[in-house]
Amino acid sequence: MRAKRRWSLERLAQASGVSRAMLGQIELHQSTPTINVLWKVARALDVPFSALIAERQPERARVLSAHSAKILTSKDRTFSSRALFPFDEPRTVEFYELRLAPQATEQADPHPPGTMENLIVTSGSLEMHVGDATYTVETGDAILFQADVPHAYRNRGKTDVVMYLVMTYAERAG
Repeated sequence: MRAKRRWSLERLAQASGVSRAMLGQIELHQSTPTINVLWKVARALDVPFSALIAERQPERARVLSAHSAKILTSKDRTFSSRALFPFDEPRTVEFYELRLAPQATEQADPHPPGTMENLIVTSGSLEMHVGDATYTVETGDAILFQADVPHAYRNRGKTDVVMYLVMTYAERAG
């Protein structure tokens, strides 16, 4: 995508806040990016998160087996995200299984304007920070929020929080 746009590594580094060296290592498959790095790059390129790890496979139906799923983790490995949709092309809706370790917090940068997150907690209790507000989301509860502001997921409990997230991006003009 960077090359297609005729962006230098330096330009993408400046736009994303990710170092030129790290971007180069990722492009050369010498480093695996964290979730936060991917979000920063996606935001800089103004594309959905899934567009960065797309694999095109035309099919009518597809089983997305758990054993071959791409699982992305935070740097400290307390937060993981498993895509529950194929990475075949950019899309406006994405579906994820998220896990947050006990006593862990995952900070999320703002997503592009108009992005919405719809999250349901299936196990545990989540403290959700959206902008300046804090919400408690218990097992079975869901929260819908505008994700174009800083937000954070916090697990104050003693077991993993398991959540399912539907992310909806604003329709792009064009």
